[in-house]
Amino acid sequence: MWNLPAPPGFIGFDEQKPMRFYRRHLPHWRQEGVTYFVTFRLADSLPQNKLNELASSQRELKHRSNEFKKSEENFARQVLVGIENWLDEGHGSCMLRERWAATEVERCLLHQDGKQFELGAFVVMPNHVHVLARPYSDAEFPLERLVQGWKTFSTLAIHKQQETTGAFWQEESFDRIVRDEEHLYRCLQYIGGNAARAGIAPDVCLRYVRKEWRNCGWNFLD
Repeated sequence: MWNLPAPPGFIGFDEQKPMRFYRRHLPHWRQEGVTYFVTFRLADSLPQNKLNELASSQRELKHRSNEFKKSEENFARQVLVGIENWLDEGHGSCMLRERWAATEVERCLLHQDGKQFELGAFVVMPNHVHVLARPYSDAEFPLERLVQGWKTFSTLAIHKQQETTGAFWQEESFDRIVRDEEHLYRCLQYIGGNAARAGIAPDVCLRYVRKEWRNCGWNFLD
């Protein structure tokens, strides 16, 4: 159940604390000490008609006033839900279905764990990745830099193996701050159940939950 004691080090979103905000195609909020739910996808993971729908949603989002950031955040979340449903349809090359390629992504995710951030959980799906992570410092290790590192080094490794070049990951990732323990639990189970929702056996996709989390009862429910 979600009303377990919080995992070690977890801090939820606090409306009273300072926040950092920036926008690319989508809005991104940052706060010191929090955990993020992050999704990044392969460059070919959405067909053109879905990209057109996404572009339309992004234009609508940009036109919304910064005075209404709460509604803007809710709208961005709705966009992300739609994208995640499309991703589970399995469009594109689905390169990460290859175990060696998924293992390269796993290696990059684990490389700086415990040094620059705490990695709570992840799943490597055929065409996208979901991650729960807590940067140790927003100033030194901002989430956007961490995600860029994961994508850059996994791209280099996979291209080297295949002797290929070109875009591998979609440039912009999606992220949201985990609000509280209940939200964290739902994110964890979303990650754990992603394979089943996409009609894939769970053991086909690489999944991970931090040992310290598992020791206090936070794990996937299969």
